[in-house]
Amino acid sequence: MGTIVPRLLNYLLLTPFYTRIFLEGEYGIITELYAYVAFLMVLLTYGMETSFFRFAESENNKSKVFTTTMTSLFFTSVVFVVLATVFSENIASLISYDSHPEYIVYFAIIVGTDAFTAIPFAQLRQQNRAFRFAWIKIINVSVNIFFNFFFLLLCPYLLKQNPDSFIGSIYDPGIGIGYAFISNLIASLVTLILLFPDIFKISFSFDPRLLKRMFAYGLPLLLVGLFGMVNEVSDKILFRFLISVPEGIQDKDNYIMSQLGIYGANYRLAVLMTLFIQMFRYAAEPFFFSHSREENARSLYASVMKYFIIFCLLIFLSVTLFLDIFKYFIGSDFRSGLGIVPIILLANLLLGIFYNLSVWYKLTDKTRFGALIAFTGALITVVLNVIFVPRYGYTGAAWAHLACYFSMVIISFFLGRKYYRINYDLQNILLYFMLALGIYFISVRFPIPEGFAQYIMHVFYLIVFILFAFLLEKRKYRKEFQ
Repeated sequence: MGTIVPRLLNYLLLTPFYTRIFLEGEYGIITELYAYVAFLMVLLTYGMETSFFRFAESENNKSKVFTTTMTSLFFTSVVFVVLATVFSENIASLISYDSHPEYIVYFAIIVGTDAFTAIPFAQLRQQNRAFRFAWIKIINVSVNIFFNFFFLLLCPYLLKQNPDSFIGSIYDPGIGIGYAFISNLIASLVTLILLFPDIFKISFSFDPRLLKRMFAYGLPLLLVGLFGMVNEVSDKILFRFLISVPEGIQDKDNYIMSQLGIYGANYRLAVLMTLFIQMFRYAAEPFFFSHSREENARSLYASVMKYFIIFCLLIFLSVTLFLDIFKYFIGSDFRSGLGIVPIILLANLLLGIFYNLSVWYKLTDKTRFGALIAFTGALITVVLNVIFVPRYGYTGAAWAHLACYFSMVIISFFLGRKYYRINYDLQNILLYFMLALGIYFISVRFPIPEGFAQYIMHVFYLIVFILFAFLLEKRKYRKEFQ
């Protein structure tokens, strides 16, 4: 709930809102800048979340692990915010936002604050304090949504009704899209304040030797994260440099950002898959570590993988079969990119499978292999984007995602069989994939005219998949326990 509810609120309210009040090019700015944020968040947490989980399980003094980690992140976050603020104009010029150096300051504070609060949130997860984790996350996104609507909808309306209103002293129409970033900034600071009791209630204890060991464990994970972010967001960062602009287009910059905006909006339609995977990641990482010493750990991990895939395939079918409904979550000007949604859904599903497979190198402390796999995926992503985007635009970027995550799954699977073999139920997993993809292709190849009959048929497809999974798993369960 702490993962799904905030992101679902964000999706249900902000995505439709943004894609209706902003032009495609303006939404392209949001897509591009938040791609930088995702990359910087990995850099500024430098694998310390997973290190915290690892050492909180192995060390007797959990408080020392927490305060040592917090001290490190506090120092690096402060240094980052100061440097980014001092050199904001240079950075803005470097990424082609010369006229908006204030964006750099906003995002520096957002990223620095969110990186610092990552460990208090990790501690709540490690302590299974799900309720506190959830309500703080929900408050965070609620504050963000409130101020977005306040600045971008209510203030312009009130100012239009009464130009002499006091609103004129707190609202500047010239800031425009910047209010989306200011709202995020306010939400991040409110979250920091709410976490103060968790940060300061533990007595301070800093251990340089422990920090060194955590660095040694976390550095390969930092590389995994950085390369993973290259896989996830490099297309949005490189997009402006790769896309071909058709002849006759006068405003090339606007065309490029419009295409990026369309890509970013349709990418968001895969949010149900993203939400489920994010929820799974939050729960799975501490779960994998806490159960690693149990005798049946490997069979447990195999079951987790299978049921994870079943649910992801169900999400894939739900979105693709009812895409004519989901499309209304984005503005009509953005719907020309709906064709990439099935590709992005499958790519995210493969990414979720990779997260499951990553248990082998985390539990065996062979995190360097995770870095190598992620590097391979990053290389494939960049190369394929360079090849595909100039020719196929954002559709090429979507296919590059799919190819990247597929290669990472294959490599991780075969390395895992060597170093920490888990006997996944490959036969049934492949059957589920074949059935789900078969249903999807049948719905595309033999479409039913839009209307009540189409919805009935698509619901029937979903029921077929669910019944197949239920009967297959029930049969397997009976065989194992007879």
